[in-house]
Amino acid sequence: MFKEYSLPSGLLYFKYVYGGAEGPNTACLAKFLAYWRYNAMQKPKVCIIFTGGTISMTVDENIGAAIPTLSGEQILSMVYNIDKLAQIEIINFCEIPGPHMTFDKLFELKQIILDKLAQDDISGVIVTHGTDTLEETAYFLELTIDNTKPIVVVGAMRNSSELGYDGPSNLAAAVCTASSAKARNKGVLVVLNNEVNLASEVTKTNTLSLDTFRSPYGPVGIIDNNDLILYRDIARRQYIEADKIERRVDLIKAVMDMDDRLIKFAVDSGARGIVIEGLGRGNLPVKMIAGIKYALSIGVTVVIVSRCNAGRVFESYGYEGGGKELATLGAIMGGEMRGPKARIKLMLALGAGMDKQEIIQLF
Repeated sequence: MFKEYSLPSGLLYFKYVYGGAEGPNTACLAKFLAYWRYNAMQKPKVCIIFTGGTISMTVDENIGAAIPTLSGEQILSMVYNIDKLAQIEIINFCEIPGPHMTFDKLFELKQIILDKLAQDDISGVIVTHGTDTLEETAYFLELTIDNTKPIVVVGAMRNSSELGYDGPSNLAAAVCTASSAKARNKGVLVVLNNEVNLASEVTKTNTLSLDTFRSPYGPVGIIDNNDLILYRDIARRQYIEADKIERRVDLIKAVMDMDDRLIKFAVDSGARGIVIEGLGRGNLPVKMIAGIKYALSIGVTVVIVSRCNAGRVFESYGYEGGGKELATLGAIMGGEMRGPKARIKLMLALGAGMDKQEIIQLF
């Protein structure tokens, strides 16, 4: 007979019991391997790519602050019984905090994801990530990977040395999502706090809350009883075929009575694109307009979005500095995008060699 034990790692361990004495047995081993193969075939296989972030951190007693220390295997060992849901493959890509992520690393990460998605036995891919830049990485992957299999980005708001460490529960929810057939054709998904959000919509809204990642229209779904429950479908997806980016794209936030010094500095420093988080519906203080004209006159692409948390920009206002004037001058209205995502989209568009009309259609 077989006995099944749950080890701390959540893996299953089988022993053969014969005549009251436990010991190795050739027949038992054959049965065990057949049992294991059968169960493995019934479960989807998910690849988890670990990149660091708070989910991988512990507090270093010497400095009194959290740093990345945990490997993927160590984190996964705290996710109990996950093997009952899916087969897991681990890749330890890097061990860095969110603010250290770079576009060079993102292109490497993208290729690893594409290679894994191309494998017939892989049902989906999960990327663990620091939450400070998680939404930007998720959106980069959303724009650059055209695949029907689920891609999930996950993190944690508390490190493993804190009470209430949310890493294991978030990772478990990510596995539930990536292994679900219902997550196919949904693009890149961000999963934390048992909520599933679209990479194209979600943003970090609070510096410490566990439900910090929110979307203007709410989550696309939730994880309930280990099952992905979807509330709505996605309206559309965009894909930019680019193997490089235009790094010289700056993000400027408009404030009351601001002048054009930052715009002119960006242009004179070689910027090829500028994203401006405007006021309200996409309006700017009068003193900034000269800088907009200067940038456009020498071929710099200017995209206007709003500094508001939700809502789209539009050519509603005809006064000096209003959205109507900006659009007439040649600035591109960025719809309902927020600044960080608009910057990534413009970097990829310029890197792909798109002309202005193509970029206008993209936004």
